[in-house]
Amino acid sequence: MTSQQAEQEIRQRETRRFEALVQGDLAALEDILSDDLTYTHASGVYESKAQFIANLKSGQVKYESLTPEDIQVRVYGATGVVTGVARVKVQVKGEPLSFQLRFTNVYVKKGDRWQMVAWQATRLP
Repeated sequence: MTSQQAEQEIRQRETRRFEALVQGDLAALEDILSDDLTYTHASGVYESKAQFIANLKSGQVKYESLTPEDIQVRVYGATGVVTGVARVKVQVKGEPLSFQLRFTNVYVKKGDRWQMVAWQATRLP
């Protein structure tokens, strides 16, 4: 696989992940997110994959819209680093929030698919 093919696959997974968050498609997220995921929200809250999925499933967190911008993907062998900006509308425990963030996430090729192993976001002023 060329790095160009890998970049395209990661971009597709990332687009699908954003859609799955808004649609509440937990099955898609289970596939995209690695079991050893580390997820650090823009608020500084850290979650494992299990905690992240549980908060979506319970309705504690509900993504209303996610609009990614300026997505860059760099591939280093079996690792892909994604950076970008996203506009987020989310409800956390019933409280509506709207903000923009800059993020970095990491995908690793596991078997025949790319899985996200880390997310780190910073809220923009």
